[in-house]
Amino acid sequence: MKLSKAFILVASLLVPAMAQAASSSDNIDNELKQKISDMLGVEVSTIQPSPISGLQQVLTDRGVLYITEDGSKLIHGNVYDLNNRMKNLTEAALAGPRIEMLKPLEKDMLVYKAKNEKHVVTVFTDVDCGYCRKLHNQMAEYNDLGITVRYLAYPRAGIPSANADEMQAVWCAKDPLQAMTDAKAGKNIKAASCDIDIAKQYRLGMSFGINGTPAIILEDGSMIPGYQPPENLLQAIESK
Repeated sequence: MKLSKAFILVASLLVPAMAQAASSSDNIDNELKQKISDMLGVEVSTIQPSPISGLQQVLTDRGVLYITEDGSKLIHGNVYDLNNRMKNLTEAALAGPRIEMLKPLEKDMLVYKAKNEKHVVTVFTDVDCGYCRKLHNQMAEYNDLGITVRYLAYPRAGIPSANADEMQAVWCAKDPLQAMTDAKAGKNIKAASCDIDIAKQYRLGMSFGINGTPAIILEDGSMIPGYQPPENLLQAIESK
């Protein structure tokens, strides 16, 4: 198909203009990333348009933020869609990235595998958390429903802390699964060291927007904060 000279001329003028606009947009994004990083001490992964006109959505290692296009105002909080049954759009924005961010730590997870596995959830846990202990005591029930549970550490006392050291001892034990059961039963776990990085797990939890335990990450990357009884968790998974 032959192209008219006029079309070719217009295209030749548009391409450089589009490239310049893209370059300008990249520069603005980089400036915003640096500004947010410097002022808040966070690592910025991406900046993209938000569901709200005039605001940019910022994905950081501490969760999602929103910033005006001129970089002068910052909002921290959830955005809900009133026309879609109060859907949490901030939570939805984190779902996809969570799946990818979990992959590098899969080798460090403590896995309680269901024999007839149908679903896999990742739980950020703390050995001193009452509801974490309740969840753990029902592990056989989750497994019987076909739910495999994978643990990552989220010491609520932060890093460094005695709480984090206790979780390090669990992950570094000869039998980590039994050590987890013992720790959640209130038993002392012998201090141990290994190349497991509890701080890395904790930081990942913070980037997911976790501020309490247990926090349950479903297969689609969505998060359920807090304890869920086995049947309720299965229902939540299968409603997706």
